[in-house]
Amino acid sequence: MRVPAQSVCTAIRDDIVAGVHERGSRLTEEVLARRYGVSRVPVREALRTLEAEGFVVTRRHAGACVAEPTEQEAADLLEMRVLLEPLGASRAAQRRTEAHLKVLRGLVRLGQERARHGSSEDLRSLGGWFHETLAQASGSSSLTSVLTQLRHKIAWMYTVEALPSPVDLWAERGAIVDAVARGDGERARAITALHAERATAAHRLRFPSQGDHAERVRNSQHAVNMPSLRH
Repeated sequence: MRVPAQSVCTAIRDDIVAGVHERGSRLTEEVLARRYGVSRVPVREALRTLEAEGFVVTRRHAGACVAEPTEQEAADLLEMRVLLEPLGASRAAQRRTEAHLKVLRGLVRLGQERARHGSSEDLRSLGGWFHETLAQASGSSSLTSVLTQLRHKIAWMYTVEALPSPVDLWAERGAIVDAVARGDGERARAITALHAERATAAHRLRFPSQGDHAERVRNSQHAVNMPSLRH
């Protein structure tokens, strides 16, 4: 059965975010096809999508390579999120469905419970699901797509350190959901803006300076293991 290019794209993107494919490294269709157990056709389509998203660049004499964003480009992503997440929350207050509210409230309850007793990995996953659902509740597929790409890129470029108390973070998310449920777009926007700004302050760039990284790439080769395609 033919594996959809979207599945291959997700697998390659996940590996880029995880650092399996290093910044600046080549992405050859033949190697990727072997790695993910697919033909070169879905790999080629996936690379085009990832180039449009900014994870991949095409270079003369090298072909497709993992992008190497500058520090300014990375900073722009955080600024964009601070601007767009509040917009999404405001739209969600006007357009959310009961199904969206049910999921958001369930995530808040679970998040608050895990904040008291759970692991940081659990909380990161729950936070991602919360913001993805909030974006979907905005009723704008374009805004949801942009916010999803921002989250992927920020996870690729940044580590998160010294977050405020997880209990406080989930209390803020609960307040966002309350505002969305009441249809109070301005309050939803204001709380989400504060929430995004607090989170931004805890982000630290993953990658070294451009010069240091380029030197490391020139003097090393990246060995790729071949796990099966993730679904």
